[in-house]
Amino acid sequence: MSAGRRREPRPLAEAPRARLARVRGICFDIDDTFSTEGKIRPVAYAALWRAHRAGLGLAAVTGRPAGWCDHLARMWPIDAVVGENGAFYFAHDAQARRLVRRYVQSEAERAEGRVRLERAREAVLAAVPGARISADQPFRIADLAVDFAEDVGPLPDADIDRIVEVLEAHGATCKVSSIHVNAYFGRYDKRGMLLELARERWGLSADAAARSLAYVGDSPNDEPLFAAFELSVGVANVRPMLPRMAHPPRYVTRGKGGAGFAELVRAILAARAPNRG
Repeated sequence: MSAGRRREPRPLAEAPRARLARVRGICFDIDDTFSTEGKIRPVAYAALWRAHRAGLGLAAVTGRPAGWCDHLARMWPIDAVVGENGAFYFAHDAQARRLVRRYVQSEAERAEGRVRLERAREAVLAAVPGARISADQPFRIADLAVDFAEDVGPLPDADIDRIVEVLEAHGATCKVSSIHVNAYFGRYDKRGMLLELARERWGLSADAAARSLAYVGDSPNDEPLFAAFELSVGVANVRPMLPRMAHPPRYVTRGKGGAGFAELVRAILAARAPNRG
């Protein structure tokens, strides 16, 4: 889609109250959407608890590694977490006292992918000397995360494009977040696994999920979900990423990062509250 035809996001304040009131659950990216400058601020975590206590379904949807997602699924007030850009979802069953793990690929497929990613890793570091492998790489099971803005840089767009070019030349699928380029072998994404989660854990068809769930994110790896969900929202810091997207979010918050997440929660809960007077 050309830049001239691309849908421009509208302010979240313009979202119809009736549309907000239909929301049954909130699905959210973590880095620079739920977090702000690398930290989970009180405003975001308090909003997450308010949403949980209001009975909304909650799912984190992230490029972060399996090791992190195990913790999030167990410790946060959420129903599940989609990790490594759709490689799996984890959901903690408190009654059974076990962690449910649902993977796209078999263990053998993931092992083969890791061998191939090791070859691509060396090529990327040689091609883009300023890039580094993400510090969370030891906790990943399905992908390679190349850091361009978390513990290094931020690197220029030309370097990010070069990272993607090298990885794709090795046959990898690439997803660009606000801090990493994630690469893996397969054609899955955040959207596909989130829809599986919605079906298996919440009993929602793809159409029902698109109508009744809100999605909030900040970067190009959220684009499949911005396209799929009727109530798709970008936090304010999504704006520099919009030129990279053919399918931007439908709405954008005033606040950045966690403040924008909290803004969305307030809007949904206010719309769901009975009219007064």
